[in-house]
Amino acid sequence: LTAAIDHWTAPLATRAACIFAAIARLASCHDDPVGSARVNVTQTLALIERLVAHGIHVLFLSTNQVFDGTMPNMPADAPHSPVSEYGRQKAQVETALRRHIDRGAPVAILRLAKVVSPQMPLISGWITALSSGLPIHAFEDMRMAPTPIELVSGAIGELLQDRAAGIFQLTGPRDVTYAEVGYFLVDRLNANPRQVTVARARSSMPEGSTPWHTTLESQRLRDRYGFLAPDAWEVVDRMLSASRQTPDPVADDTFGVIAARH
Repeated sequence: LTAAIDHWTAPLATRAACIFAAIARLASCHDDPVGSARVNVTQTLALIERLVAHGIHVLFLSTNQVFDGTMPNMPADAPHSPVSEYGRQKAQVETALRRHIDRGAPVAILRLAKVVSPQMPLISGWITALSSGLPIHAFEDMRMAPTPIELVSGAIGELLQDRAAGIFQLTGPRDVTYAEVGYFLVDRLNANPRQVTVARARSSMPEGSTPWHTTLESQRLRDRYGFLAPDAWEVVDRMLSASRQTPDPVADDTFGVIAARH
């Protein structure tokens, strides 16, 4: 997306495309709003326009950052209220895509928040440190409603296969702070609570990094396809179990299916 795409064409027989490439770090967008907007807005929209012009279904991955995080379980039709540069850029693309959706084009938006994998470096690093008697630093003012990557992948697959149109959302049902996750791991690992050093992120991170809520109302995806994210502690427990054994692709996929059809 940093290069010219004027003469780019999709591979033959392409029916659908998921657009997820982006400069996604809030700090990177904050530090270089012009350069990041070229990728996240200008070039992304140019790519989408080329796909839509050829009748290719487009699924655009967006973010809870299009909202300010002052309310939980934001409905899909709520007006944009971004406070971060990244959120503003995503909202710009959404606004353009909603015009396509309103005229009946095969375009969908899937908003996500914190997507986690069994080997997420932060959590796996905490598990290793706590198990070894070492300290960890956890933010008490940064929250997440974790969604397993297997569940997200399944939802993307269904939306592409179905050539779905409209706005969909998928997050966990409630927020927990990173400090709460740290203490949860302490309890599961029988570690010493004093190993957790609580810190605050707001003073050292870009605006928008610490929304009070990250949850999005996800009923449409659940009602239409049966996808429902599990509770935060179930997700963290699964990550802890995965850290204790050799990753099993079949087991990981099974978790995705079970969580999706819960």
